[in-house]
Amino acid sequence: MKEIADPALLADYMDMYKLRSVFPEALLPYLTLYGYDQGELICTQGEPSHSLYVLVRGKIKIFNTSPEGRTLVISFKNPLEVVGDVEFIRNGDIINTVEAVSPVHMIGVEYRWLHKYSADHSPLLHFLLDIITKKFYMKSSSMSFNLLYPVEIRLASYLLSVSYDEADALFLGKLGTSDLADAANLIGTSYRHLNRVLQKFAELGLIERSRQGITVTDREGLRNLVSRNIYE
Repeated sequence: MKEIADPALLADYMDMYKLRSVFPEALLPYLTLYGYDQGELICTQGEPSHSLYVLVRGKIKIFNTSPEGRTLVISFKNPLEVVGDVEFIRNGDIINTVEAVSPVHMIGVEYRWLHKYSADHSPLLHFLLDIITKKFYMKSSSMSFNLLYPVEIRLASYLLSVSYDEADALFLGKLGTSDLADAANLIGTSYRHLNRVLQKFAELGLIERSRQGITVTDREGLRNLVSRNIYE
């Protein structure tokens, strides 16, 4: 994570997403713009939470690990999304791990300033209520996705999500060979089955496999296979 000292860029994001109507004037001096590199963790499940973050550029991956060590993807998110909202309301530890899939910009503000300047600010509370409602709906549906959809659909959706960012045409992600075991856990399948499906995708010309990892070569082919991305 790095702080981006660019007031003009922060102001542009505030205007782009109409955030000036969400945050009270007194809170604006305490907003900070942060940047995260691809693959960098934004927050980790179980750790103390101290700040609210608003995603304004890039794509993030949200996943959860059970007490038994089983890890599953909950969703991929593009702007506008909030991280730390539930924790702010509940005053609890971080619920899910969040990772930057592509280069990410987030506007952050510490909880102490939120409590001091906006605890009763109705536009912010309505904004958080809307975000949290959508988030819990998505989380309740995510477990069903992993049960109802075959591995081919889950893997195709996962590859589309980690390989592309609709808002950044220059970003072309790749699933590294070392990431395959994690990918199997995240979509809820075995490493062996994952490799069988990848081989099938390669034979269909949807992907290319190399020592460096997996590259999507036919984006539209994957889109046609899944009809809709179940993780976004």
